[in-house]
Amino acid sequence: MPLTWDQVFTWRLRRQFVEPQAKSVTEIVRRLCGVQAQVTSAAEMAVALRSAAPESGALVRELHDGTLIKTWAMRGTLHALTPELATAYLSLLASTRVWEKPVWQRNFGASPEDVAALGVEVRRVLDGKALTRDELVDAIIADPAFDRLGEQLRSGWGALLKPLAWQGFLCHGPAQGTKVTFADPAQLITGWPGLPEPDAAAPLAIRSYLSAYGPSTPEAFDAWLSRGSVRKPVLRRWFSELGDDLTEVEVEGRRGYLCTEHVDELAATKPAKSVHLLGGFDQYVLGPGTADTALLPGDHRAKVSRTAGWISPIVVAGGRIVGTWELDEDAVVVSMFDDAPLPKKGLGTAVDQLGAALGREALTVR
Repeated sequence: MPLTWDQVFTWRLRRQFVEPQAKSVTEIVRRLCGVQAQVTSAAEMAVALRSAAPESGALVRELHDGTLIKTWAMRGTLHALTPELATAYLSLLASTRVWEKPVWQRNFGASPEDVAALGVEVRRVLDGKALTRDELVDAIIADPAFDRLGEQLRSGWGALLKPLAWQGFLCHGPAQGTKVTFADPAQLITGWPGLPEPDAAAPLAIRSYLSAYGPSTPEAFDAWLSRGSVRKPVLRRWFSELGDDLTEVEVEGRRGYLCTEHVDELAATKPAKSVHLLGGFDQYVLGPGTADTALLPGDHRAKVSRTAGWISPIVVAGGRIVGTWELDEDAVVVSMFDDAPLPKKGLGTAVDQLGAALGREALTVR
């Protein structure tokens, strides 16, 4: 079934609640397969821009209430997730066993046996409490067996803690002022089911991803999930075993999979020319990845995917990324690619939506 990218991008904007917007924070986070939350303000903006009635701090409140969970997940980055999807994605991430690879062991000075022992110890020290990073590490290295791992455990990158998060031993707990805390998800999240086996988790994880970012390929899914760490035969088998639940389609010469239930809907989609201003680290670009040249022209990738993993706020016109933007006091400073003129229609509405999401009025454009 031949399709166009203009159809695909319009369909994705709708599926991802960019337009029309949603009423529930949880609904948004579920549909997006999680919201990257390395930068809390960026995660809040992603939700607010998709909310029919945006409220300041709405995402953090859901995390505090235990409706959502914050943990290291896809690509080793912090995400806010619904518990159901968290267990699925964490299961697949844990199945990669990256901490057993020699290069990981050399870089972080821990063996697979060390990681296994840390998992047991972390569950013990977090029993019935949430601890700051320093409190957690102090409790762990009180056992001389873990003392040599203290420096890595205190690292802000969390290299030794990420495998523990992927195995469901810890997650982020309620913040103590500006300090992060860690807790046991089984005690923090009511009804936490534990991690399913990877083969049982894969169908939900793949269908959820394709429902927001399809049509796509197994390789693109794995790049988004684990930076390509899932063994290729396993990855292909997961997609193959979905059988008739997936349909292979062609978009301007590129083939990819879509959930069968969405094929007719996508085929009937009429391209729209709407304009949107999406924030930094937005899932609209992170889902397919910044290397997807259909969405983001390759010669402009460095303007969006910047040094130290920073992802710029983006201008989206007709579903395509056509520029970046930043705030300068009450002005939205737009930088269009190739010095193209600002969109004549739709930019004013996009600025109004941004103002509503930020709780700011009278934003101007320059």
